[in-house]
Amino acid sequence: MNRRKELFRVTLAISIIIVGITHFAMPQPYVKIMPPQLPYPLELVYLSGFYEILGGIGLLVPPVSQAAAWGLVLLFIAVFPANINMAVNHIKIETIPYSDSPWLQAIRLPLQAVLIAWAWWYTRPSDKEIQASLIPKSLIPKELNW
Repeated sequence: MNRRKELFRVTLAISIIIVGITHFAMPQPYVKIMPPQLPYPLELVYLSGFYEILGGIGLLVPPVSQAAAWGLVLLFIAVFPANINMAVNHIKIETIPYSDSPWLQAIRLPLQAVLIAWAWWYTRPSDKEIQASLIPKSLIPKELNW
């Protein structure tokens, strides 16, 4: 189970880093779904993309992985209003086929809960011997208890 958990950690980390990069490479679809009540939509898209990249990297750095997971939980909650806005207003994203489909949008909303639960899974301590890491264990200072 622990090895599978680490495979899922790497999958979440890589996925969220890629999504974060798309916030910079193609920000317009994200700007389009931002609730109109929020100021500075482009800047908020860039900010959320930055934190997605940071959170994804953080999941793979053992001394900060739990904090990164909590950050992703909060981020997934923070961006939920954009998903609601997309569903309620049937916003179509040209690069996503059927993005204005009520079925697709209805499925997308509960998927956010799955992402929150997935990130929350990593808020608990992991098996230090097998935790996926970008940093070799030999380079992590012993005083960090890792």
